[in-house]
Order: sequence, then C-alpha cells, then structure tokens
Amino acid sequence: MSRIRQRSTEALPSTLSGAQDGLGLAQVPRILGRSLGWIVGPTLVVALGATVFVNVVSPRYTGESKLILESRDPAFARTAQERGDQLAPIDEQAVASQVQVVMSRDLAREAIRRLKLVGNPEFDPGATSIGPVQRVLMMLGIGANPLDRPAEDRVLDAYFEHLLVYPAGKSRILTIEFRAKDAALAAEAANTIAKLYIASLEADKVDTARYASSWLGGNIDGLRKRVAEAEAKVEVFRAKNGLVGSAAGRPLNAQQLGELSSQLSAARILKADLTGKVKAIKDLIKDGRSFEIPDVANNEVIRRIVENRIAVRAQLALESRTLLPAHPRIKELKAQLEDLDAQIKASAERIVRTMENDSKIAEARVESLQAAVDGQQDVVVRGNSSEIQLRALEREAKAQREQLESYLSRYREASARDGEAATPADARIVSRAVTPEVPSFPKKLPIVAFATLITLLLSIGAIIARALLTDAARSASDRDEAFDPAEARQRREPVLDRPRFAFPEAMSPTGWSDASDAEAEPTAAAPETAPAATAEAFDLAPLIARISAAPRAADAPSGRRVLILETSRTNGVAGLSTALTRALGGAGTLVAVALNGGHGDGKLGFTDLVAGEAAFLDVIQADRSSGLHVIEAGRHTSSVLSEEPDALTLTFEAMAEAYDWVVCCLKATADADNLLDLVAGYMDTVVIASNASAEDPALADLYAAAQEAGARQILVAQDRPTAGAAIDADLRLNAA
Repeated sequence: MSRIRQRSTEALPSTLSGAQDGLGLAQVPRILGRSLGWIVGPTLVVALGATVFVNVVSPRYTGESKLILESRDPAFARTAQERGDQLAPIDEQAVASQVQVVMSRDLAREAIRRLKLVGNPEFDPGATSIGPVQRVLMMLGIGANPLDRPAEDRVLDAYFEHLLVYPAGKSRILTIEFRAKDAALAAEAANTIAKLYIASLEADKVDTARYASSWLGGNIDGLRKRVAEAEAKVEVFRAKNGLVGSAAGRPLNAQQLGELSSQLSAARILKADLTGKVKAIKDLIKDGRSFEIPDVANNEVIRRIVENRIAVRAQLALESRTLLPAHPRIKELKAQLEDLDAQIKASAERIVRTMENDSKIAEARVESLQAAVDGQQDVVVRGNSSEIQLRALEREAKAQREQLESYLSRYREASARDGEAATPADARIVSRAVTPEVPSFPKKLPIVAFATLITLLLSIGAIIARALLTDAARSASDRDEAFDPAEARQRREPVLDRPRFAFPEAMSPTGWSDASDAEAEPTAAAPETAPAATAEAFDLAPLIARISAAPRAADAPSGRRVLILETSRTNGVAGLSTALTRALGGAGTLVAVALNGGHGDGKLGFTDLVAGEAAFLDVIQADRSSGLHVIEAGRHTSSVLSEEPDALTLTFEAMAEAYDWVVCCLKATADADNLLDLVAGYMDTVVIASNASAEDPALADLYAAAQEAGARQILVAQDRPTAGAAIDADLRLNAA
C-alpha cells in the first residue's frame, strides 16, 4: 500500500516567513536590555540638545491672510473671448496659476518697497557689515559681494524664503503666509501682499477695459462700411435679376405663378360645370322633357308658352268628348299644341347652344391660363439660382449687421466701465492677518519629542542590526563546522572523547577493534533513559552527508524533512535525535517537531496545528539552550493526524518551505507504528536509531513499514555493524 500523498498547491502561510530569521522576537528584549546604555545615552543627549536649541533660537511669527477667487465681471470675459483671448474658468489649475501670480517678482518688489524691507537685517544681507569669512570668500572669487546687486534684488531671496502661498485644499481659497521675527511685520506683510495682489487684478481689468474700448472703437467704423456694402450688394442683385419682393415677403415671380395657378383651377372648374350641364340638357331634349330644364323653365317666355300649352291641352281634351279626331277643331288644337312644343324645344336648343359657347370660351380660357402658367414656371425656375445667391448675400449682410450691433453694445459697456471704481477684481479678502501672539517656530514640545523619538528608534535599530549581523556570522561559522567536522575539531579545545558512532554503510567491516567490542557490552547494558548527548559526542559527518544526498522529487519544497525513529533498544545511540538536530541546526534554519510523547501536558503543539486550533506563531517556540525552533506534540492525540490528511500535507510543506531542515522525532510508544505509517511518506530520510541485530524481527518490521509508507531513504544508525546479515545488505543498497 503506497503512502505517497499528493502535495498541496495552496499558498504557504505567511506566518512562517519570520521563521527563517536567525534572530527571534523573544531574544530582542534580552539584546536591548544588554545594550540599554547605548540606547538611553544618545537619547538623553539629543533630548537635552533639542531642549537647549528650542530655548536659544530666535522665535519666528507667521501672519496669515486668505483670499477667495471668484468671477465678478462676465462682460469683460465676453469681450476678451471676442478678441481671441483665452479665459479659463476658476478651477484647480487656475488657482495654482494665481499662486504663481502672488509670488511674482513685480509684486514682490512693490511689497518690499511698501514694507521697507531694504535695510532690515533679517532680510537685507547688505544692512550689516561684511564678516571676515565672507571677505575672504569674496577675495577668492567664491562668494559674491551683496553690495554689487541692487537693494531690492538683495532682499528678494530672503523675501521669497519667508513667503508661502498655497491653495486651501480643492477650494478657491488662497492662503498667504509670511514669517518674520517681528510679529507686527509678519501680519502687515501678509495683508500688504493680499492688497497688492487685488490691486494688480483691478489694474489688469482696467487695462483690459481700455484696450477693449479702443479695439472695439477701431473696428466699429470698418464694420459699418462692410455692412453698408453688403446691403447694397443685396439690393443691386435683386434689381438686376428681377427678384422684386411683394408685400408678403415672397418674390414677385412666385406670387404671380401662384395667382395664375388659382385662375387656371377656377377656369377648369367652370369648363367642367358647363360641359356637364350641356350633356344633361341634351339628354332631356332627347327624351322630350325640355320644359324640365331649369334654364328653360325659368325663362318668362317659355313659362307663358307652357301655360298656353296647358290651356290648349285642356281645350283639346274638352273638345275631344264631342268631336272626332278628324274634326277641324281637333286638328287645329293639335296643330297649336305641336307649335307650342316646337317653341319649347327651340328655346331649349338655344340654351344648349349658349352653354356650349360658354364651355368653349371656358376651354379657351383654360388653355390660355395653362400657357401662362407654363411660361411663369420657366421664369421661376430660371430665377431659383438667382434667389439662392440672393439669400447668401442677405445672410452675409445680416451677419455683418448682427456683429456690428454686438460690437456697439460691448463698446458701450466697455466705455461705461473704463474707470477704476467700475472694475471689481476677481478676488477679495476673506480673512485679514492679525498680529500673532504665539510663535510658529520653534514648537518646543513637538521638536523635543520628535528628536528624542527618532534618536530612540535609531539606537534600537542600530543595536538590532548589529545583533542580526553577529548572528548571521555565527550561523555561517556553525554551518561550516557542521559540514567540515575535521577542521572544527582542530579549532575546538579540549578534544572530547566520543563513542564510536557511525553509519553501518560508511564503515569498513574491520573498523571495530577488540577494545571497541569490549566497550560495547556495558554500553548495551545501559538503561534506556541514558542522558541526551551533545552534537560533539557523535561523528555525524557521514550521516549528514547521506541525509543531504537523499533523492528528492522534482516539485519538492526547498527544505529537507528528516524523521528520527527512536526504538526501545537505543542503548549506545541514545540522544541521537538531539545531537543530529543541533548539528543540522548549525547548517541552516531548523525546526524540531515532536510527533508523540507529550500529549496531555497542556502545551499547544503539532496536533493542535494540524487540527486548525492553533497558528504557527502559537506553536513554534525557541529552545533556551540551543536557540532552535521547536514544536511540541500538542494537546490532541495522534489520531487527529489521520483525520486531517490534507492539513498534515500542507503543514509539512509549509515548514519545508520556511526552514532548511524539518526534523521530526518519533519515540517508541504505543502509537509509534501508526505514526510511522502516517508520516514516513512525507519524509526525505528516515533514520532508525537502534542497537538491534539485523536478525531482530522488530527492526525488520520497522524497516519494512517505513519502506511501505513511501520513505525515499531509510538509514539505520547502530554503534556496531552486523556483517553478513541480509537486512544489512538491503540497507546498504537503499542508502546508496
């Protein structure tokens, strides 16, 4: 059953990053305590010096005045834009620009004259006599003679050093601060600079108004001529192309075309009406109902004929009762009746002929009007291009007229504002400086406290840095000794007698003398609780070389993981875990982990870390004797390791990333077999410390269990070889 576990790809805990440092936090107070004099001494000296300085130095007072920037005259802004000047709104860039205006040299010279700073020893280097050092520098050509410069120029440098102008946050407030030894001078200077700045803005606006007035006045005359010429061109073009306008504002050609179109429509309607009437009358005549025609019936003559016809028909009916149809009277009445019908028909035909004549007249009128409309349309089409040119000329004349009116109105405004009282500045004072009573420099308590604190921190930092450098040098020396034991033994005094301890594979079969065998018997009879030996009590170089050369996976962390298994038969190798741990600790950063044997002692440890109930900083402790980092077994039982395999994997990988060596110690207890089967797969090397012979079944079982769990290298540490045994051959092959 394979015990090789999959490695976690999660990020390593950042709490282990400090484990690689040679100096722990627990050692810092002790180091600082030993160097307390180097901390307190410089701190007291600097505190005393700062106290003397703040009481001896001349105080400086700061006067503060505040201005607000605001646009108070939009009329001039329009005039400036018309001239092409760029006037940006008051934003952050505009406020920053005004800061530079306040600090301009022209304004500074005027402030120097008003404040009478020339001759003031604080600002004028030429007010006092030239010292001998400066005279020597002047003779050597290194220093400049202050008297060679004009008086105001000598004061400018000191003036700008004492002046501070800045915007208040993101607002439009400008703060003007001026420092001086004289409190009254500081306040007066801040107020004077603010007044001069506002006066300069007012003077600029007066100049702008005058320039606008002169510029507009010079352009109005020429603009008037251009307007007159444009309007004259419009009229000439209109008259030349016959584009005379009507009262309604429309061109005359278009108006005539509209009227002809209306007349044509009326003539067509009249023609259609007459044609319809003629057709209807003809149909009535054909049917013999001429008297039903409205125009016939309304005729007075026809009306009388119809009445006579009615009377004749009545008389014919009356006579027909007594006379036969061939009677002369009947024939006479019928003849009269036919004559009356003929008269009615003739009247109707005359009306038809009249209407036909009217229809012809209407048709002729339609034709004439259509011809007139067609001719007028040609005239209108020809005049469209001329109309377009006319509209362009009218637009040009209108634009010139509007520009002239605009210039006239702005000229009147500029002329009205051409005065100092009529041009308010775009800034005003919101807070005037008052004479300060408390100096702005020096701030006694903050200066003393800051100097003392900085000195204290620098002293502590220097001591800790020195300790770190010393510890790094010591660690390098110990590492050299661990990997070169022969040279280390030559340097150490006195030379200690050590037991013959070695790796069976690294020793020759004849490397043990009879005296050694003699000594081995009482050592084998020693009790299990032999005291732990130091690293100098063993020759660990062969064992460390084998551990360092152990095969590793390609994705393995940088640190090596070693498991030391102490069996019940340690005898001569008692204390191997302690000795090997100290030797490896000298070769790099190391953490020692106790896997069992400490449960129930109440200390946080490895099982609590895997269970997630403690952090790395809670379980990693520093050993007082060796200074190495150790992790106890923990409060929980070892069963929590099998319940949390992912957490166990992450824990081992995290320690291997943070330390050069991870040494796990497994004691011979009841749960040793289960722990070996659980953690051996994570180890690069398993070291079995035992004096058992190769034929011992217990040793063979441990070897087989470690091999089955997936350990990459298994080493057996004995105080004597067991030559010829089968298990020894396997061990030598595995170690190679």
